[in-house]
Amino acid sequence: MSFKRKNPIDTDLKGKVAVVTGAGGVICSMIAQSLIRAGAKVALLDINELAAKAHAQGMTVYGGTAKGYKADVLDKDGLAECHARILEDLGPCDILINGAGGNNPRATTDKEYYESGDIDAETKSFFDLDKSGVEFVFDLNFIGTLLPTQEFARDMLGKKGCNIINISSMNAYTPLTKIPAYSGAKAAISNFTQWLAVHFSREGIRVNAIAPGFFSTAQNAKLLWNDDGTPTERTGKILAATPMGRFGETEELIGSVLFLLNEKAASFITGVVLPIDGGFSAYSGV
Repeated sequence: MSFKRKNPIDTDLKGKVAVVTGAGGVICSMIAQSLIRAGAKVALLDINELAAKAHAQGMTVYGGTAKGYKADVLDKDGLAECHARILEDLGPCDILINGAGGNNPRATTDKEYYESGDIDAETKSFFDLDKSGVEFVFDLNFIGTLLPTQEFARDMLGKKGCNIINISSMNAYTPLTKIPAYSGAKAAISNFTQWLAVHFSREGIRVNAIAPGFFSTAQNAKLLWNDDGTPTERTGKILAATPMGRFGETEELIGSVLFLLNEKAASFITGVVLPIDGGFSAYSGV
């Protein structure tokens, strides 16, 4: 994977070590790539070790150092072992990007609205949501941010210029239909971001989040596109509610991340959840 354009903001991360969770995926690997291009040494963490290492290997063309590691963000002991390897390979963490997260079909409803009889019908209604599926979504998103922060923020104590960036979502502002667990979990991430920002403020650790709007990726392709490539009804609703009238490009997340990490441009910014949504959160529908 490579950018079609240069880093969109001049942020110098030379001498910094960045840890990115969920870096086997499209968005977080692109974020990791932007960090190495800005001069950081980058550890790419993912439960899919092959994907993390493959992305890291592909970044060698930009110089610098990128290494992939297997890490389950829900495994506290495993994170500690991974941390020890990173300390040996790259040094202490200055930047943590909590990118691991996601949804699960067991925690979604089939329909947007409950209709009479759905409780007994062959459809997955609110009453059929699977407890373990909901727990998985909350754990992956919230606990999967809590545990890496507990592990890697230790390196940041007593240092200057350290940052944590979490990944929230548009549905943290207003819950989207069909995905109650994911919406709730991302709302928790926004709240947790603000809590961490206050908690670490005396240590000089800035904590912010980005809240992506709608981006068409492999993860949500079946929700947005029919098998024949035509847009689904949900896509029509999304684009109608997005003033810019299109999906975001993954590259359009990078400028916000680099801005928030920039100690000259954003040194007094902490506790912010920055929407990157083409105006979705600003539009009332009329």
